[in-house]
Amino acid sequence: MTRGHDGGARTPPAKHRALLAAVVAAILALSAAIYVGAASDDGTGERATAGDGRARHNPAAPASTGTWVGTWATSPVGGEPGTETTGVAGRSVRNVVHTSVGGTSARVTLSNLYGQSPLTVTHASIALSAGPGTAAALPGTVRPLTFTGAPTVVVPAGGQVVSDAVRLAVPADGDVLVTTYSPVESGPVTYHPHARQVSYVADGEHTRDTTGAPYTGRSTVWRYLTALDVLSSEADGTVVVLGDSLTDGVTSTTGADNRWPDVLSDRLREALAAGRDLPRYGVVNEGISGNRILADGLGRPAENPSGLNRFGRDVLGRPHVRVVVVALGVNDILRHPGTADPDRIVAGMNALVAQAHAHGLKVVGATLMPFGGHRGHTDAREAVRQRINAEIRAGRVFDAVVDFDRALRDPYDPRRLRSDYDSGDHLHPSDKGYTRMAEVFDLDDLKGGAPARL
Repeated sequence: MTRGHDGGARTPPAKHRALLAAVVAAILALSAAIYVGAASDDGTGERATAGDGRARHNPAAPASTGTWVGTWATSPVGGEPGTETTGVAGRSVRNVVHTSVGGTSARVTLSNLYGQSPLTVTHASIALSAGPGTAAALPGTVRPLTFTGAPTVVVPAGGQVVSDAVRLAVPADGDVLVTTYSPVESGPVTYHPHARQVSYVADGEHTRDTTGAPYTGRSTVWRYLTALDVLSSEADGTVVVLGDSLTDGVTSTTGADNRWPDVLSDRLREALAAGRDLPRYGVVNEGISGNRILADGLGRPAENPSGLNRFGRDVLGRPHVRVVVVALGVNDILRHPGTADPDRIVAGMNALVAQAHAHGLKVVGATLMPFGGHRGHTDAREAVRQRINAEIRAGRVFDAVVDFDRALRDPYDPRRLRSDYDSGDHLHPSDKGYTRMAEVFDLDDLKGGAPARL
């Protein structure tokens, strides 16, 4: 038996246990299958895997001490439209990502999950950004990336690869440039469509360029890159936020790093600097627009896989995870053709918790925010949302609860977002709303681990 946020029992009620058992049985095999090809990480920096899943000694592992933690991550969502044949052959792709914690060394994960042919990367680099809104690198910070000692790596279709570690003083709350070049056709490109960050593209091989001048192309997606880890002495674990578009930051200001997990990371760092007794964690954002707990998208492998099916890849695949924040469920209601079953959704939440607890992870869960006024809102769907929130608040689902619904709803019409927290579509928050989500997160809920099994 586990304990709820209010100290009460968190054992699922009888009506959910049968559903939970069935869901857990179904997803464990699927999660294991999806996890094939994910990086094998023991926290030492001495193991990296290519898409075949075989661990290999990493000759470039630094001698620095510290803990490998996630400072940034994103979930691969699907194949980028328009890249089905050639991919980005002959072009350098410079992804811009924002860190949560700093470290003395870095490594990256490149994914070809949705590729239908091998991806050949002949040149890759990492560097610190020279500043916001530019493809230029800070002079003296460009480092070539290697893969088991070689500058070239071939990532099989459906696979991923982790680079060797390189020495680089990565700052907290800073921008990092990760650049790749592939000379041969491969497609489609595995990407994350809603980056809310401008990245860059150049014709030709310019992975070690510092000026940014060749990078005349701009994009608002992340290509191939799915994780940046750092060897850190200022952090000893990772928080993974598993969510949908509300976590992905859709409607937040591009380039402002105002997704709510970004603001949560800022709050944690500031609280630690002020002397609060809190865990030292990196925060990574595994939000996917439209994501559901129970149902996958189309395709094989499935685009936009369910929270249950991607748990192994997006949570267990991150280094030294200590806490999982689950902010899913709204799309299970909105995208159901009829009236969604609240019992099935709660059972899915319990199945996520079961997976986390099986690996010793604590789970903080979020209530579902209102969407009154949105085109998908109906009285029946509102009733489902209210029933799910009642279960969450009663402590029968998660180890701790962050009540986004209460924090962002209109006090005069609780079925709607408060107007200044509403981006205007009555579903996604404004920048002020995203900030409010992070502000109501109790940082003390990051303490401790999974409840003991009795």
